[in-house]
Amino acid sequence: MRNKGKPRGRHPYQRLSAISLRRYRQPGRYADGNGLYLVVDPSGAQRWIWRGVVQGKRCDLGLGSVDVVPLADAREQARLCRYQARQGENPKAARTRTRRVVPTFADAARQVHTEQRETFRNPKHAAQWLASLELDVLPTIGAQRVDVITSGDVLRVLTAVWTTKPETARRLKQRMKLVFDWAKASGFRSGDNPTEGMTKVLPKHRGDKQHHAALPYRDVPAFVTRLSALSDMQPAVRLGLEFLILTATRTNEVQRATWAEVDWMQPSGRSPVRA
Repeated sequence: MRNKGKPRGRHPYQRLSAISLRRYRQPGRYADGNGLYLVVDPSGAQRWIWRGVVQGKRCDLGLGSVDVVPLADAREQARLCRYQARQGENPKAARTRTRRVVPTFADAARQVHTEQRETFRNPKHAAQWLASLELDVLPTIGAQRVDVITSGDVLRVLTAVWTTKPETARRLKQRMKLVFDWAKASGFRSGDNPTEGMTKVLPKHRGDKQHHAALPYRDVPAFVTRLSALSDMQPAVRLGLEFLILTATRTNEVQRATWAEVDWMQPSGRSPVRA
């Protein structure tokens, strides 16, 4: 005769059944196998726990009420917990990660903007960084969870501006890439970044950029003379432009130059007199 209400042996396997659960009313713990136990509280409430050894220590992990979690689901959770424990993982920590609320793309973008704000060149750039996403990206994918956005979603965003606003589209692609990289590093995404490979399927931009007309070199001396006589131009701008012309230095190098980069020594080894 079956001994009702008590497990058979030390390591039973699927001892319980959906029908027999009704018979377990006495407070106690009843084994089903794979570390799964039915716990009956003194109040009569029934709940599931998984008991196992995690990283050398015994661990009890609640799996939910019997009224909410069916026996089959409880067994599957117990099987997963046992597998994770054997792989050296902590099932409790894994469940906590699973329950984390995955942010929408809009929330992720604002979080990235907050964290990266101090690295932007200036406040104007910081404002433009988020404003561009709010204008051209968030209306399309802003409400989607960051873990379910696909390459197709990104393609839909970029297609709308790729040919009409090419420079804006490139910046949007870079900014979206940063948001998805952050999401992956934070554990909210897995797999490839959905912005990768976009340029292979989007139309090529036409080379419609035009450079400013160059000044004939014969006219440069006269231009520098007129430049020196300008009184309505800021001295720093006038001298910087003259320095750029005389040294053929790049614009960015002139704008960001520091005194430490200037070699004051003449070829003779003597230092010239500063003005």
